Amino acid sequence: MDKNEVLHKYFGHSGFREGQEQIVDNILSGRDCLCVMPTGAGKSLCFQIPALVMNGTAIVISPLISLMQCQVEDLREIGVSAAYINSSLDSAEYFDICRRAYAGELKLIYAAPERLTSESFLKLCDEIEIPLAAIDEAHCVSHWGQDFRPSYLKIAEFIRTLKKRPVVAAFTATATSAVKNDIKRLLELNDPFSITTGFDRPNLFFEVRKPEVKDDELLKILKNVSGAIVYCSTRKNVEYVGQMLLRNGIKAAAYHAGFSSEQRKTAQEDFLHDRVDVIVATNAFGMGIDKSNVPLVVHYNIPKDLESYYQEAGRAGRDGSPARCILLYSKSDIAIAKFMIEHSHEDSELSFEEQNELKKRDYLRLKKMTAYCETTACLRREILLYFGENYPHNCRNCGNCVNNVEVEDVTVEVQKILSCIYRLKQRGKTENINVIKNILLGISDSRIAENGYETLSTFGIMKSVKPERLQLIADYLLKEEYIEQDGQLCLLTLKADELIKKKGTVIMRFEKNKRPVPENNELFEKLKALRKKTAAALGVPPYVVFTDATLLDMCAVLPKNHEELLRVSGVGMRKAERYGKKFLSVINEYSKKTASF
Repeated sequence: MDKNEVLHKYFGHSGFREGQEQIVDNILSGRDCLCVMPTGAGKSLCFQIPALVMNGTAIVISPLISLMQCQVEDLREIGVSAAYINSSLDSAEYFDICRRAYAGELKLIYAAPERLTSESFLKLCDEIEIPLAAIDEAHCVSHWGQDFRPSYLKIAEFIRTLKKRPVVAAFTATATSAVKNDIKRLLELNDPFSITTGFDRPNLFFEVRKPEVKDDELLKILKNVSGAIVYCSTRKNVEYVGQMLLRNGIKAAAYHAGFSSEQRKTAQEDFLHDRVDVIVATNAFGMGIDKSNVPLVVHYNIPKDLESYYQEAGRAGRDGSPARCILLYSKSDIAIAKFMIEHSHEDSELSFEEQNELKKRDYLRLKKMTAYCETTACLRREILLYFGENYPHNCRNCGNCVNNVEVEDVTVEVQKILSCIYRLKQRGKTENINVIKNILLGISDSRIAENGYETLSTFGIMKSVKPERLQLIADYLLKEEYIEQDGQLCLLTLKADELIKKKGTVIMRFEKNKRPVPENNELFEKLKALRKKTAAALGVPPYVVFTDATLLDMCAVLPKNHEELLRVSGVGMRKAERYGKKFLSVINEYSKKTASF
């Protein structure tokens, strides 16, 4: 079979997504590849399709046991012979996989990077034909990546031990220029075809909320939602939030690295099989989930950087269905993030100088993450600009672009704030933002009285402005670099001078109402119920039967027979034969019912 036949027969798609065909063609031509594609863009197809076209058995190096188990289960469901080798196997299971590999029965073997130095695994690889080595989450090879794993440094050595060098293809969702260069160098890619597809995920709705009480806001967000992930920055918060949700009648499971392997496995299985509505987790759950029909990801705490946030938020809507990514922001979270940065590299093998360099990088990333949380600009544009992608307009699909924000001219208020800092400078003084706010609001305290600030012309000139609004404008001026901080002291910048001299305009966006959550239609709910029942009988997660995107396409197409069902995106021949009759029955019954009205 050629690539197009494989794509349709096994995966049920009539065409490739952006970048996929170029990657497949380059791998099939024998060229190494470096592919940066956002979560949900279909990276796995880019190595799975060549593996099915090529002779021999492809090796896929993947960092987490749960991730490779999910992918192997998905492949088996569509009729592809695949297996994984990791520490979860007993000796009998391992030898059975080896037997099948020697017999040429396996098209893909997934392996943890720690397995690459195992004598038995090296012996296996020496005796089978390996046309392709695919490295998933390739950013883990770089010290500068957000998830550095020392075991990834052994990959190049492993490839050198093979009797015939395979095509090497590296895949990651997020990578800066420095990380890309590290991937090429440390994985020893030969003149790789490099591609970075657009980072934009149009189906995702991004929103930042600043609630007074996070728990109340979270409960409101999770009402009537099934399949949500809630990320917390600490294990303590995971356990607290998980218990809080259970007390309030929400079926939730908790997951973090401190739980036993059995507890983690149970939590993950319950979530994958829709036995719980919500899983609360640290980022230890981040790369270990391949569930495609997640409609909502909530961050209870601020992540340490935008790379981590976009990767974790990107677990939503992987099947292309509309999904929401909501971040609950509190300035108190920043202290937790800083504590984690200070202790994040203590157990590494890096030198003291390297650790300090990484801490500086991490603090800069946290600053940009905080700026994202506080911006009133288009959230999608802020994310894409961070990754070096130009996005010149507003997306109209984020919390800052829809009806929960309103645009205001704040030029006069900005001029008053800048004037206050300038008047202090005339007296040879600099102050922190809290003192400046008190001067503007006309609030006299001991510091203001001692320094005679009540005599400033700017004292009290903003007393009619709400302190919360003044704080938002001050935060905006810091973010947009009209003012800068030397320690805690505020100074005017050249950008502020230009604004004052040229009498420019400053526009800000302020929050108002929240975006309503759309409801699913009747047929979609009926198909979901059938999917859940079918999956339970087979002992597989519901999304393995059909993704939400496939069910939505069924609702749009309303196929009447087997041939029309094969035109639905995500329905291959095997699934049509296995499930088609039951799903067509529900669709036809619904169509007759609605036609009678």
